[in-house]
Amino acid sequence: MKLAPTVKLNNGYEMPILGLGTYNSKDNEGEAAVKHAIDVGYRHIDTAFFYQNEAEVGKAIRDKIAEGVVKREDIFLVTKLWNVFHDPALVEGICRKQLANFGLDYIDLYLMHMPVGYKYTDETNLMPKDENDVLQLSDVDYLDTYKAMEKLVKLGLVRSIGVSNFNSEQLARVLANCEIKPVTNQVECSPALNQKALTAFCKKNDVTLTGYTPLGKPKPDIQKPDFIYSPEVTAIAQKYGKTTPQVVLRYLVGLGVIPIPKSSNPKRISENFDVFDFELTPEEMTVLDGYHTGERVVPLNLIKGQNHKYYPFAIEF
Repeated sequence: MKLAPTVKLNNGYEMPILGLGTYNSKDNEGEAAVKHAIDVGYRHIDTAFFYQNEAEVGKAIRDKIAEGVVKREDIFLVTKLWNVFHDPALVEGICRKQLANFGLDYIDLYLMHMPVGYKYTDETNLMPKDENDVLQLSDVDYLDTYKAMEKLVKLGLVRSIGVSNFNSEQLARVLANCEIKPVTNQVECSPALNQKALTAFCKKNDVTLTGYTPLGKPKPDIQKPDFIYSPEVTAIAQKYGKTTPQVVLRYLVGLGVIPIPKSSNPKRISENFDVFDFELTPEEMTVLDGYHTGERVVPLNLIKGQNHKYYPFAIEF
């Protein structure tokens, strides 16, 4: 079985350069998706407290370990600290709860889901709203949250830590004030938002860039986004005997991004992983570059509308 290549992180651990995203994969669907992914060679599995599927993801991994398909150390499991838990006093407790959800004794990579915290009421209220249905934000400094995450590494609960949805200035501030470097910044990344500037900034600081929504949530009924449905990308795909999503994932890998396409469809899970037996020419990379508009599928509008000081997308990158 062919596995994905890995990249060496700044702390020496190896991270597979393509993973399975699990957002919205709930109940048995999430469990089945992860099991199939492991069977076809995925070793990097990405989830989050907010996805509310950690128990299913954990069960799938434990079952595959029990079957002898993988050992625990073969799996690179990523999950995230949700925004309501930014108060440093809450971080260790919720991380231990997440470990219990998985039924595992360590997490490979633990990310701060966003630089912006939400008001904590209780651990089931993930989107706290006031009586006018306005999302309740908090002003906890993400550096204080990050320092609490560093303790998780020292406790052996997590092996690596990182951030998500951070811009270059926020990442620079973490790098200037941390004891344990973040190993990745997970952000939206696709041909429409290729993140070349942020990837270069990360690389210079020995931080990887993980890309969520790499296929831009394809909508077959309206044939969007263009980078999946255009004749140009279709022609490239036909040349290699591949699909356009495979061409897009190969493009992102070529940019040095670690894409984590989400799927619950076994055929697509297999297809998304089968991108390591061809390479795009410089001319073909340039064709894909042409789809960059800077437009986001996930603009975090509920935070943007409140003009929060840590809203990450108000600067270029």
